Amino acid sequence: MTAYVLGHKIPDSDSICSALSLAYLKNAIGEQAIAVRQGELNPETAYILDKFGLEAPLLKTSFAGESVYIVDHSDRAQSPDDLSEATVLGIVDHHKLGDITTAAPLECWIRPVGCTNTIIKEMFDYYAVEIPKSIAGIMMSAILSDTVIFKSPTCTELDINAVEVLAVIAGIDDHKAYGLEMFKVKSSVEGTPVRELVLRDFKDFEMNGKRVGIGQLETVDLSVFDNLKDALQADIAALKQEGGRHSVCLLLTDIMQEGSELLVVGDDLALIEKAFDTSITAGKTWLDGVLSRKKQVVPPLEKAFA
Repeated sequence: MTAYVLGHKIPDSDSICSALSLAYLKNAIGEQAIAVRQGELNPETAYILDKFGLEAPLLKTSFAGESVYIVDHSDRAQSPDDLSEATVLGIVDHHKLGDITTAAPLECWIRPVGCTNTIIKEMFDYYAVEIPKSIAGIMMSAILSDTVIFKSPTCTELDINAVEVLAVIAGIDDHKAYGLEMFKVKSSVEGTPVRELVLRDFKDFEMNGKRVGIGQLETVDLSVFDNLKDALQADIAALKQEGGRHSVCLLLTDIMQEGSELLVVGDDLALIEKAFDTSITAGKTWLDGVLSRKKQVVPPLEKAFA
């Protein structure tokens, strides 16, 4: 039996790299597995795979009758639409426990760390499987991306230790310098359609029966968005209507200033203001110190919507 390993619908680097690294591990311990993706690669992920000489996972969006491992999420809103017709064999994730349920026991590795690949590094250690250079490289890259080069409040000592070990295997002498180069690619906006930017790292969440979309664009210089903010604001408004969403938030995160400008449209902006104890003017507000959607954005929003 072959199982598919897949991340969330609009994949980021951790989602893609987790699928590849977990599929490699599963095959190494005698379980047939194929890494797949539900969406297109973003520029950062394409850069990572090219640097370490790996092909993108197969694009696959239907899994009825298949067996799957879920990585980097456990929410149905981010899973395939026909997941209920598939057999979920396991979940490897670093987010809050979502609403995926199963009819049979499953393998679960869920830890409060900064990146799914940190957990997969522990799985390699548990099974005593050697990590090849290319896999170590993409795992290290994903951890640097998800932890914002260790600046994110989600970052733990386990993430830092994993990067230090993986960097040696991958042949990267200065992982922080490499991380900055990676973020420069991630920050690239020139010539990119606005909708593609909005959806570059976008997830939907169900909050007390209301659909809330949250996107994030990370950069080393927030000024790259100066001439794009009006267009981004207009596009998240369109996205709200198209998806029947209550609200859409877009975080423009400056990893050097260590904060985010929040662009938002919604049916009740008072809920957003309540969540972040802020005032929204013309659909915008600055959130000082906010770098993590998972830890600093989703939880206060869920509390406000409760």
